[in-house]
Amino acid sequence: MRYIPRSQGRKLIIPSFFFIIALCVLAFINEIRFGSLLSFGRCALSNVPMNNGSSETPLLSSSSSSSGDNEIRILVGILTLPDQYPRRHFLRMIYGTQAIPNGIKIDVKFVFCNLTKEDQKVLVALEIMRYDDIIILNCNENMNKGKTYTYFSSLPDLFNETDSPNPPYHYIMKADDDIYIRLENLVASLKPLPREDLYYGYVIPCQSMDPFVHYMSGMGYLVSWDIAVWLKDSEIPKKHLEGPEDKVFGDWMKEGRRGKNRFNAKWSMYNFPEPPTKCTHELWPDTIAVHLLKNQEKWIRTLNYFNVTSNLKPSKLYHIP
Repeated sequence: MRYIPRSQGRKLIIPSFFFIIALCVLAFINEIRFGSLLSFGRCALSNVPMNNGSSETPLLSSSSSSSGDNEIRILVGILTLPDQYPRRHFLRMIYGTQAIPNGIKIDVKFVFCNLTKEDQKVLVALEIMRYDDIIILNCNENMNKGKTYTYFSSLPDLFNETDSPNPPYHYIMKADDDIYIRLENLVASLKPLPREDLYYGYVIPCQSMDPFVHYMSGMGYLVSWDIAVWLKDSEIPKKHLEGPEDKVFGDWMKEGRRGKNRFNAKWSMYNFPEPPTKCTHELWPDTIAVHLLKNQEKWIRTLNYFNVTSNLKPSKLYHIP
């Protein structure tokens, strides 16, 4: 070990002391500068808008929401059968690709009774997980023995969330699964109509134009929300459940003196033109709904007429002549 004389050690200590002091002063100055820079950065960033939410919009059935008299909320319940998987997937394309005006909410739901098969419990559950557009009623599957009543009367309890609008829907529609509804035209026809005690559809018999004489065709009829509440509470429909469901519904309305506001949508609603009958009409631009599309050929003719693929975007990924 090398020996350093005492006098020389003192000479080394003094410069080291001043060097340490200089380092402390420099660190203090840098800390002040960093703090000022950080404060400046916070001030600048406070004026930058932050996007904490998702910009994604729902894929199906509704447009941007708004409040006020111009808002319309519609539930379209398509009565079908659990095993009609291909039909449901097809109709999801039909309604999921239609443009909905701003301020309008349209929910399209598929409605059927209790599941009875093991495969249904798996496949329908997968549909619900993926699309969330199915209502399973507590009933045995049927057409003219109360299914329509169960549908309408169940809605007030199904959509009674405290945080939902009141009413949850202004209008409720019952529709067959062989009808093509043009949603934008449906909305346009509803805008001037009352939102209470309304009964809307295609008047039966076919040659009649008076909505107060008979009833609305089962192809697709619509009522205001208050009528669903009345059906839930009234004893009138419970005494008369069996029979052609559209005629029976009309009987309830007549006996209960409901539907004082009625709208005949004929001839914007009609049966497919072939084979020609008193209920058919040629396809035309003012159409709200076309019924009896029983096969793919009729669907394709109808969709081509209304040019539903006109908004297909060009892409290098496909070539459709």
